[in-house]
Amino acid sequence: MSKNILMLHSSSDIYGASKILFITATILKANNYKVYVVLSEEGPLSVQLREANIDVITCRLGILRRKYFSIKGMLNRLRVLVRAKKQLVQIVKQNHIDIIYSNTTGVLIGAFVAKKFNIKHIWHIHEIIEKPPFFSKLIGKLINRYSNKVIVVSDEVKKHWSKCVDERKLITIHNGMDYSSFVNAKSTIRHEIGIKDGEVLIGMIGRVNQWKGQKYFLQLAIALAAKFKNVRFLFAGDAYPGYEYLQDELHDIIKSQNLCGVITDLGFRADVPNLLKGLDIFILPSILPDPLPTVVLEAMACGKPVIGTAHGGTLEMIADKKTGILIPWDDAEIAVKYFSFLINDIDAQEKMGRAGQQRVLDLFSKDQYEQNILKTINAIN
Repeated sequence: MSKNILMLHSSSDIYGASKILFITATILKANNYKVYVVLSEEGPLSVQLREANIDVITCRLGILRRKYFSIKGMLNRLRVLVRAKKQLVQIVKQNHIDIIYSNTTGVLIGAFVAKKFNIKHIWHIHEIIEKPPFFSKLIGKLINRYSNKVIVVSDEVKKHWSKCVDERKLITIHNGMDYSSFVNAKSTIRHEIGIKDGEVLIGMIGRVNQWKGQKYFLQLAIALAAKFKNVRFLFAGDAYPGYEYLQDELHDIIKSQNLCGVITDLGFRADVPNLLKGLDIFILPSILPDPLPTVVLEAMACGKPVIGTAHGGTLEMIADKKTGILIPWDDAEIAVKYFSFLINDIDAQEKMGRAGQQRVLDLFSKDQYEQNILKTINAIN
């Protein structure tokens, strides 16, 4: 007998957590679940879901983000959450929902609706929230009280939330996906932005925000450009609504360093395999612990050495000095010393890239993810 599952997600973009939501939804649909996905707005993710014949409902879910950390912001969230609860109650009743699945800690309302109907609630946690401490503790208490099972994307995430959440509820399931589009990708990006023969292209991809490390990436680029004349850089990703000023700040830094011809901002791009395949080196410069950044797996699948800041899930993804290099997250000059040898060592780049590709196919496959996610959700009864 099939079960009806209501999946709630914090955005309709196609970055890491959204990609995993899509993969999870398609796995469940293919395994006798009737899947309904609720998103706060229309976007690329809602298009992909509908193309996969998955029901999508738009409803403002009152997603909690840092910009609401004020009295005015919290009152706004409370009003939206009250309206969202009324709508979700109707959705649960009309569709005879058996399980509610909340994707990311920003989605709070599913927990309360599940409690109201006494139905099972799964929380899929993609974040490590350290500051402010009171908020981290509050979210941890909510997760513990209102979840039957808590899926975390890495052991580092598990370690963080185990301070507040019953460890018997926590299960680590590493992200996994079909990497064929990355393994087999062809790239036109070098031609598009005018990379010459002999130039080394280094890049990052990620949504622009305070902690993903775009400013740190620029610090690394500035330090490398001062040492090497054959390096070029690109970064791709758009900003959350209301945070566009961060992208302006990045452009100001590039201009002030006279590096407009060396560093290229591509903005939002959907052709991630094309971008990654054209790189020589990929950098994950997060200045706070990144739980399990999907883009690292994608870069590894493309056969690229990955330079990553040494905290969060990156510690479980990169085999240091074998598939990439772990660097400090707070000192660009020292960080560059860790990996600058790669710039002109093509053999080392290719060796690390091959090892990374094998590692991602062995340890972070879609098959493994599918087995683990089905085992966990099927056990909820």
